[in-house]
Amino acid sequence: MIKVAIADDHKLFREGLRFLMDQMDNLEVVFEASNGRELLDNIESHQPDVLLLDLDMPEVDGLEALKQLRPKYPDLGIIILTMHSDSKMVAYLMELGANSYLLKDTSPEEFKKAIANVVEEGFYFNKMVSQAMLVGLQGQSKKKPSLGHNEALTSRELEVLELICQEFTAKEIADKLFISHRTVEGHRKNLIEKLGVKNTAGLIVKAIKEGIIEV
Repeated sequence: MIKVAIADDHKLFREGLRFLMDQMDNLEVVFEASNGRELLDNIESHQPDVLLLDLDMPEVDGLEALKQLRPKYPDLGIIILTMHSDSKMVAYLMELGANSYLLKDTSPEEFKKAIANVVEEGFYFNKMVSQAMLVGLQGQSKKKPSLGHNEALTSRELEVLELICQEFTAKEIADKLFISHRTVEGHRKNLIEKLGVKNTAGLIVKAIKEGIIEV
């Protein structure tokens, strides 16, 4: 069962989300917050797998909540759920560590897919997010990243990173490269460490921003 938390200041919208998820298999709403302060004060006691996070909330907004939550809960899947579709905003929030970004008019089918992908793969990027990241990130920096300790990405790590950026699953990557799922996970963890990011979504953001992978 995937445990979901909702942070949104509109009660009617929260109730609509809860009703939608009650109709879906393997999803359970374990916590609702009407503002960012309530979210930050209570999330630890509920330990959700996924957080649906609105940006426009009183007391502490979603942007500040994301900044505080990501370092403390690196494994929490955070899906921004908002009406803001500005490319720079999307790119900025992905850089801060969001795992996905959905508009509030997203279809129920895509909504469910996004939650499942965030839990299973660590990210979900639809066409809107992918294009926004290209606009918002590409060109900011074209220099290669400084990995520290003279570390460089191996050719195999670059292959894995490119396939991650093309949104292949770990199983699909293993099949394509004729390696085991465990080996793919090992490469993914090495990439996260070498590139200094927090999750798989961060790998994609870094790869685009630094021009490591040609998009």
